[in-house]
Amino acid sequence: MRIISGKLKGKLINFLKNSTTRPLKDSVKENIFNVLKHSNMFQVTLEKANILDLYSGIGSFGLECISRGAEKVTFIEKDKNALSILEKNLTQLSIFKNAKMINNNVEDVLLKINDEKYDVFFLDPPFSEDKFIKSLSLIKKSKIYKKKHIVVIHREKKSNDALHEVINVLDVKQYGRSKIIFGTFN
Repeated sequence: MRIISGKLKGKLINFLKNSTTRPLKDSVKENIFNVLKHSNMFQVTLEKANILDLYSGIGSFGLECISRGAEKVTFIEKDKNALSILEKNLTQLSIFKNAKMINNNVEDVLLKINDEKYDVFFLDPPFSEDKFIKSLSLIKKSKIYKKKHIVVIHREKKSNDALHEVINVLDVKQYGRSKIIFGTFN
């Protein structure tokens, strides 16, 4: 795995090989960032953005955001092994100043956030989990999003989540086994 673009382009990322963590493939990640950069459906730029990376795993999405100019990425991950790899990546890439790591359940963290607003929300929950919809509801209820924001969700292509009740789905892209959903809170 590697950083695709930006100031850290080409740098390798350490990753975890286990059954609970599923790193975002480089090709899927590249397609997500192409949509974020070139789509007319939303007006969010990564430069100077505040990112909330939920179910972050080893943090490949957030690391890519920092490389592309994001001001800050808050990584939330409950798996200590994945967080350890993320910490190693942040140290190796010398970008700790742009990151905040939280080792906890996503819902518990979201219940405590109230003084910060985010431009980009990235959710990459385990494919078998549907509790992430509660996370989306918590974000919507607490209004921790900026007026111009985007929600990006990585799911298994066969998933059929009831997202329309929580977000405005703007676009859905499929890349192999992955389905990427782009949306906003209304």
